[in-house]
Amino acid sequence: MARPLRMDIEDGWYHVTARGDHRQVIFNDDRDHGHFVELLEEMRERFRVGVMAYVCMETHYHVMVRTPEANLSRAIQWLNISYSVWFNKRHQECGHVFQGRFKSVVVEDEAWGLELSQYVHLNPVRIKVLGQGKRQRAADRAGVSRPPTAEEVKRRLDKLRRYRWSSYRAYAGYCRMPGWLDSEVLLVRAGGAAKYRKTVEDRIRQGVEESPWEQVKMGIVLGSAEFAKTVRARLKSGREMSEKRGLRKQLDFEDVVEVVERLTGERWSAFCERHGDKRRDLVLWVARRQTGLTLVELGRKAGGMDYAAVTMAVRRFPQACRCDKTLTMLAEKVLKTVQM
Repeated sequence: MARPLRMDIEDGWYHVTARGDHRQVIFNDDRDHGHFVELLEEMRERFRVGVMAYVCMETHYHVMVRTPEANLSRAIQWLNISYSVWFNKRHQECGHVFQGRFKSVVVEDEAWGLELSQYVHLNPVRIKVLGQGKRQRAADRAGVSRPPTAEEVKRRLDKLRRYRWSSYRAYAGYCRMPGWLDSEVLLVRAGGAAKYRKTVEDRIRQGVEESPWEQVKMGIVLGSAEFAKTVRARLKSGREMSEKRGLRKQLDFEDVVEVVERLTGERWSAFCERHGDKRRDLVLWVARRQTGLTLVELGRKAGGMDYAAVTMAVRRFPQACRCDKTLTMLAEKVLKTVQM
């Protein structure tokens, strides 16, 4: 079977989904869900992508991502591998967690971004127990099903509003919007949280849901015919493409070191091995979040540090900041500088 095409487009919008191997459960409890959401936040910082909307179901997830630096493949591969390693370790499992490669669709942002986010957010009620299995939804679209009863509408709305492992509650104004969620563009297009909430919940009340996937072209594009032509022009003989014009240089370890040296007035060679000096840990912590380097690669860049030592340094740095306001301020300055 041919592998699904990948298109890494500068400032592209994508719908990404991945399913558990053999449709197995990949989110067993709140801790599994919570850790995956934490990884989404870390992915945003590490790869400088925009996470626009998400939902985690028992056996799969959906994420809307924007890629200023044309690096979708790297970001999602890191996300899936990181979660798989953690999941197997926690549950004492081995082998694949996700079924094959992740699937992605290029989205025409102006026309389809808002529509797609609402479809993603409706996933928690799109289940058989709430009368929204595949057959029921097909009947709804065909106009041959009965309207939902008041009790069915109430159950579906309750489920949607209470479901914690989705960005819907934040978009609809039921809870505070996380600072790392890239929601502004979609909320502006919707006319604010109240109108976003009304649009989504009216779909439940009406009982009819149009599926955006009926508009997918070439199997990888959601948008107009003109947009599909633009995407098609970037494909060459079915090979994966990478659109990188105007792409910023990927930060490296040396870039982070240079920023810390400049802000503190001392060379890396002078403080990297000084006992009790937290600037080495600061460099490692920032580089871990901003460069995409692995822990092994960070250790090599830092002069041959052991994997375990790098891990401990990255983990203990935030704890040190809690007890040292000066260190916290320095870390904020370094992050702000490298992100510029």
